[in-house]
Amino acid sequence: MVNIQVEYQGDLHCKATHGPSGAELSTDAPKDNQGRGESFSPTDLVATALGTCMLTIMGIAARTLHIDISGVTATVEKEMTAALPRRIQRLVVKIHVPNAPSPADREKLQRAADACQCTKACTRMSRSPSNLPGAESN
Repeated sequence: MVNIQVEYQGDLHCKATHGPSGAELSTDAPKDNQGRGESFSPTDLVATALGTCMLTIMGIAARTLHIDISGVTATVEKEMTAALPRRIQRLVVKIHVPNAPSPADREKLQRAADACQCTKACTRMSRSPSNLPGAESN
């Protein structure tokens, strides 16, 4: 079990401390929800968790496959509902792979990304499947 200590600091700001490492992060409400948008919002962290989880699980799969996926990036687009109560309506993950793996390895990486723990936790919200294309040009 991991403990995360969260402290409300006033003015819609919170500080979270990761128990095992002591690492800290701050949140702020977004500008469209009475905040100043000075940091990640709590729902931004849900989107961040999804993207980092997918890449981490891909990294574990890549180790098993003995391939290097350094430089792979994910962009997570978060859509909120317009009506109250506000909630995450949709998360779209776009994964960029600068060095194309073989088709077989690409499929294994795709399956790994789509099986991450955060994906499973987000089953109640609409989430588009990730798209792991081959090498893309910038």
